[in-house]
Amino acid sequence: MAAPVLELRGISKRFGAVQALSEVDFHVTPGEVVGLVGDNGAGKSTLVKVISGVGPADEGTIMWDEHQVSVQRPHDAQTLGIVTVYQDLALCDNLDVVGNLFLGRERTRGGSLDEISMERETRELLQTLSARLPNVRTPVASLSGGQRQAVAISRSLLGRPRVVLLDEPTAALGVAQTAQVLDLIHRLRESGLGVVVVSHNLADIFKVADRVSVLRLGYNAGDFMVREASQEEIVAAITGADVGGNGASDDRPRNGEA
Repeated sequence: MAAPVLELRGISKRFGAVQALSEVDFHVTPGEVVGLVGDNGAGKSTLVKVISGVGPADEGTIMWDEHQVSVQRPHDAQTLGIVTVYQDLALCDNLDVVGNLFLGRERTRGGSLDEISMERETRELLQTLSARLPNVRTPVASLSGGQRQAVAISRSLLGRPRVVLLDEPTAALGVAQTAQVLDLIHRLRESGLGVVVVSHNLADIFKVADRVSVLRLGYNAGDFMVREASQEEIVAAITGADVGGNGASDDRPRNGEA
């Protein structure tokens, strides 16, 4: 197996009296989709914030291409090649697809916006992901949930990242829209990116992930290869029902919400 592009070792994070993460290990390799799962308060969101630089770890080590790095702010993560697509997508409904992709990093030529260049790259990105949109000049407000997710993912690829974090990418989507987003995740893997999918939907995780990493009460509760594990085993690790093997014991201290 290839060396991890991103590896976290012994990550701990505390919020006052609440220990949100306790010596958590996590990694993702190029061309791999890792499902990050756990119950509410398990520490998933906190771990994503550590990786993305929004909430730096108190203890532990972050490795990038087997070299130790410091991720203290979002800019540090983006410079390395880590991007995050959050559940709210952060799109501007009044702008079209091109405007959303290049918002804040518009291209100019001769003192004016280079609309032709931006539209061409937008089409190329959407084609790479096999995303089906009616027109790149369509206002985002008129797009479906799956199409909006495609726009958000395409925007994240502009900086040519190596690791993409997707926070609940299929939440509140219908069956057809969910299938479209899962296809996008397959495309990201085929492009050689390391993809982390945070989700409560194990059925979706089993459709796209190569490996599932379980958090429980801020601790590692198991690491499962999808082709070898069952959903029942992963549910047991999430709930603490599995006291041996890969699962985490239920006698660990409860850390509160994370």
